[in-house]
Amino acid sequence: MQHAVGAPLPPHGPGSGHVGRPYQAQHPGHPGPPPISPPPPSPGQAQPAPPPGQGPPPSAPGQVPQPPAPGQAPPAPGHAQPPPAPGQAPGPAWSGTGPTPPAREAVGHTGHVQLPPGGPVPLPAPPAEPGTGGATLAVLLIGPAGAGKTTVAKLWAARRRVPTAHVSLDDVREWVRSGFADPQAGWNDHSEAQYRLARRTCGFAARNFLANGISCILDDAVFPDRPVVGLGGWKRHVGPGLLPVVLLPGLEIVLERNAARSGNRRLSDEEVARIHGRMAGWYGSGLPIIDNSTYDVETTARVLDDVLARSIASPPSW
Repeated sequence: MQHAVGAPLPPHGPGSGHVGRPYQAQHPGHPGPPPISPPPPSPGQAQPAPPPGQGPPPSAPGQVPQPPAPGQAPPAPGHAQPPPAPGQAPGPAWSGTGPTPPAREAVGHTGHVQLPPGGPVPLPAPPAEPGTGGATLAVLLIGPAGAGKTTVAKLWAARRRVPTAHVSLDDVREWVRSGFADPQAGWNDHSEAQYRLARRTCGFAARNFLANGISCILDDAVFPDRPVVGLGGWKRHVGPGLLPVVLLPGLEIVLERNAARSGNRRLSDEEVARIHGRMAGWYGSGLPIIDNSTYDVETTARVLDDVLARSIASPPSW
């Protein structure tokens, strides 16, 4: 409906047209809009008295009203404060002004789980049963390409009766998809930087697993004559409790297993022979060495567990 310019607008009040009529009169049979609650009083404003015959709003069963903090206005009526979380002291009541306090995070409500900080891994305590038993361990399985490190590490971790994780440094290095620096193309600054980053990532993962009661076995082709890819970095990133074990079968076995590989995991025979020859430097190093030339995977995993049990009782110096 349009009104001429200068014409008086219809009055807004009871009995002066449809604008001021009750909602039920305009829409018969409709329940009507929900009632609008009055806004909370401003700080310092007197609280309105309850209607005659009506007492103050009751508190929740078993809830004790908290007194306001010094210099803080009491909470508005009808706005009960939430009970504190189990084991948490009740905080001050919110006055209704300023930013809303952050909601508390509860394990049952948000799924947030607090993780212990991962520190250097100490030496494990000797197990009370044959083998490693239920000991929480950090193991580094060393060996050339084709020695069976990853296969043995996976089986050893899966057969333990306590939670145990397996982390392969080659898998972590290959997380880099675009720009991956393959050491087979030449050891340069890029491949060395990515190797260091992968080793630090593996060490961080191992410490976090150990801090949460989960053992961890890592595998890497660590060279005895290379400080960059040597034991010092692993000890620095994991801790003095890391137990290194060398897996070193004969050259013929390594060449045969390498031939069954595919992709960038398969090396040339010359490269395999060169790596295997350098791994022979672990003899006389004091580290335990397993020659699994005649062992299947299950036997090697069982021998590894026995070797680790002896390492716990008498840790190698490295």
